[in-house]
Amino acid sequence: MRYKFYTTSNKAWDGILSAIENAQQSIYIEMYIFLDDTRQTHDFLGKLKEKALAGLKVIVIADAYGSISLKSVSVAELRTAGVEFIFFSRWLKRTHRKLVIIDEKIAFFGGVNIEDKIRHWHDLQIRLRGRIVKPLLRSFAYTYERCGGRDAKVLASSRLPLVKKFKSWVIDTWEIGEKKYSLNNYYRRKLMEAQSSIKIVTPYLLPPRWLLASLDNAVHRGVLVEIIIPQDTDIKFLNKINYANASRLAPAGVTFYLTPEMNHAKVMIIDDKEALVGSQNLDILSFNFNLELGVFFEQKQAVADLLRIWKRWRDGAAKMSFSSQRLAWHRRWLMAALRIFFPFF
Repeated sequence: MRYKFYTTSNKAWDGILSAIENAQQSIYIEMYIFLDDTRQTHDFLGKLKEKALAGLKVIVIADAYGSISLKSVSVAELRTAGVEFIFFSRWLKRTHRKLVIIDEKIAFFGGVNIEDKIRHWHDLQIRLRGRIVKPLLRSFAYTYERCGGRDAKVLASSRLPLVKKFKSWVIDTWEIGEKKYSLNNYYRRKLMEAQSSIKIVTPYLLPPRWLLASLDNAVHRGVLVEIIIPQDTDIKFLNKINYANASRLAPAGVTFYLTPEMNHAKVMIIDDKEALVGSQNLDILSFNFNLELGVFFEQKQAVADLLRIWKRWRDGAAKMSFSSQRLAWHRRWLMAALRIFFPFF
């Protein structure tokens, strides 16, 4: 697996735009938030139009809810230039993925959307080359088919055979590969198998009940569990929910760190030997409703590089204290109500 990590949205955008500029045959994008407000410094729409007019196959799948603020005139301009632009819209399902595939050889994915407000966020996006791009292409083609895409060559990619013995594997909520590599199954298995440590980064801490129990069980087995969350998220209401759920896990022995800046990364590292990077948050939507995408890997150098990033973020964060804060009564009531009406919460 040939890789490169990007730790801010700006850096990831630079890498993606550079790859788009050098694309020779095709550009495939599947994005939760795809907006037209980054043009001043990162003109994605202009570059995609330019490449489509040059004869490249350009396909964009944008989530209808996440990209609701995208101007209709911008979509029309892309389609006029020859871009196949599709909105993903399915009842109670969103594509929360952030995937870009260039020439079917290079892939970018992780937590980075295309939206101006996130440009200075800490996040994690990974660029991949090599055989691992094949299952990512297959997954994109599967979404494309479900959205009504008709390009025969792209549709054929949804039936690509997959090599079974990788040291890395795609985690896909479409569950089109081996079921043990579906998002829920992977988390359940790895949290249960962890022997020494679990390191997590998530912007939103709303895990389903089984995941809370898995973390609690890990601590009781003697596993060191550390979770990094932002002190102030982009969704203010979730700051209290993050604190409430952290306060449920902290007494069991889970350690929490608060980053002063918004950190939108989605990371899990098991025993400092295996890691998962992707689009999934530690929340109910990611595990129960959204389409997500990630890759786990065991390569020593890749895991070591990710550990350095994780430790840098942890060292720049404050250890969370639960003595100075108390959840307001109406927040406690809301949490109780959620657990009654949504038993997986």
